[in-house]
Amino acid sequence: MTRQRAGARVPGLGAVSLRGTFAVTLTTAVAITAATTVAARAQAPAAAQKVPIVAVTGCLAEQGAAWSLTNATDPVPSIANGPPAGEAIKGPTSGTASYRLIGVSEFDLPAHKGHTVLVKGLLIKATPASRVNVTSVTMVSSACAPAAK
Repeated sequence: MTRQRAGARVPGLGAVSLRGTFAVTLTTAVAITAATTVAARAQAPAAAQKVPIVAVTGCLAEQGAAWSLTNATDPVPSIANGPPAGEAIKGPTSGTASYRLIGVSEFDLPAHKGHTVLVKGLLIKATPASRVNVTSVTMVSSACAPAAK
């Protein structure tokens, strides 16, 4: 008596082993799962490196064609929008930090030159000076506060 293996006849290919087909399918599934896991891990560091929205308060200064915030506070987490009109600014209004302001064409900065302002935006840490991509500017005082010690 002859023993036959489990298999199927495929036209043009002859007998095909179901075990071989199962092994190929399983190997393909494992490879897809591994590739998906690697792709997900590759994207994880990008999420950890997102740019935070912060609020900083300081003295608005013009340096040539560029604007900066001097005698500024350390950045604190915030939302992009400015505070509601008439709301008092809480916390310190001066510090020792300095930031270059970018994306300022939407704001009337010359009207606030030499004033203490609250700036909100995306913090871009860099050397020698960090930058803030501005989303809102709110006047705090018509004079600059002295630098904090």
